[in-house]
Amino acid sequence: MSLSVLLASIPSPGSNALEVGPLSLRAYGLMIALGVLAAVELGRRRFAAKGLDPDDVSAIALWAVPAGLIGARLYHVITDWKRFQGDWWSAFAVWEGGLGVPGGILLGTLVGVWVARRRGIDLGLAADALAPAIPLAQAIGRLGNWFNQEVFGRPTDLPWGLEIDPQYRPERYIDSPTFHPTFAYEALWNLALVAVLLWLDKRGLVRRGRLFAVYILGYGLGRFWVEALRSDAASLILGVRVNLWVSGLLVVGGLGWLLWPSGADEVGGGDGGVGGGDGTPDEVVDGDEIDRVDLDAEVDVE
Repeated sequence: MSLSVLLASIPSPGSNALEVGPLSLRAYGLMIALGVLAAVELGRRRFAAKGLDPDDVSAIALWAVPAGLIGARLYHVITDWKRFQGDWWSAFAVWEGGLGVPGGILLGTLVGVWVARRRGIDLGLAADALAPAIPLAQAIGRLGNWFNQEVFGRPTDLPWGLEIDPQYRPERYIDSPTFHPTFAYEALWNLALVAVLLWLDKRGLVRRGRLFAVYILGYGLGRFWVEALRSDAASLILGVRVNLWVSGLLVVGGLGWLLWPSGADEVGGGDGGVGGGDGTPDEVVDGDEIDRVDLDAEVDVE
């Protein structure tokens, strides 16, 4: 490899594990764990800002995170089933990589909604509170792909091209030393999405319960252009990568949800709140006290 390439590229780690004394930690799993911790912490702060119980975030995560991991692995195995032919036991080797984010979003969200309903949590407020936390977890988790030398794009000679060892390169690009770091593109996109979601919520520009729709829309848009740069083998539908189809569905679904009219929705009041800005309705209108719903009333949970 020439000196110019070495000076104008990003090296890949020499190992996919981090050695801590006698312990050998898989970097892929470690990045996912750090992402979950960061998301839970952000979610707890936003729950508190909206007048919800921060401990409910941990309760939701206890069920939603494992469900999301299972959904992500199932999505990967189903959409890339040819890779596991003849060695189906390798489908359980999650530490080697291979998690499909769309599957994780679907199953994790469904289980999270189930837990929230069981605990009597306001679904609209909870969805708004947790929307920025999910892309934060995804952004951190994507760093695991760097250690595994996976989820990279086509060859490139750009200064931020990623060096990939020959054994990890697609056969048709075996002589290409550097590739688009598409996992990094997606991570940066997700961090930008976190900032946009926080800004929109602070300004009260999105109706109550619809911030999660902005997340779905934003993630679908980002994944669409990032997926178009990928060079690894993938299952196709009508000659198009499956993940491109799924990204398109996320965009359409998120946009439809965001724009769907509903008289029950309210516009956020800024600073993560609704109404008065602290997550509770205004108590006084034109000097007259108005009746308020008893928030401490018993909730009938099925």
